[in-house]
Amino acid sequence: MPNPKHAFDVVMHIDGGARGNPGPAACAVVVATADGAPLHSFSQYLGETTNNVAEYRALLAALEYALEHHHLRLKILSDSELLVRQTEGRYKVKSADLKPLHEQARRLVGQLEAFSIEHVRREANRDADRLVNQALDAAEGRHAPAGRDERDKVLRATATYQRGVLRLTRQLPLDDGEDVEIEVRRKR
Repeated sequence: MPNPKHAFDVVMHIDGGARGNPGPAACAVVVATADGAPLHSFSQYLGETTNNVAEYRALLAALEYALEHHHLRLKILSDSELLVRQTEGRYKVKSADLKPLHEQARRLVGQLEAFSIEHVRREANRDADRLVNQALDAAEGRHAPAGRDERDKVLRATATYQRGVLRLTRQLPLDDGEDVEIEVRRKR
């Protein structure tokens, strides 16, 4: 019988949060091996949204990362009971804002070989929470690196082309009406 501790390629702690509800929001993902060795971590400022949307954005970011890096056996740990129970199918998704995010997460989970999601206490999710707060602080200009203009930073997202429109799989921190340059690459 396989060792359940090693049944997963990676374990990801995820978190999302908003200062105000809705308010400035961010999400974060901390990636480790099944043995707990750190692999990668990242966060993203989301703009104005709710805590629950930010939690779903963290889940989507984790799933996209796992698929892009061929980690097809994934365990997610989150301190959002709502997100975990909805993902497990134990709670219904009633919010119109969360339904499309939930459906997108289900589609991504369907591409994995093994998936587990578990609710953990906030204390067990400190690294992801710290990254969320760092992203929010940086967006507010509190700890932005000196001499670095956030507007020059390259933003990355995946998208699906449907009926002549590219639909992003996640929000980008852009201002309404902001002009951007787009380079499109097909996924393999």
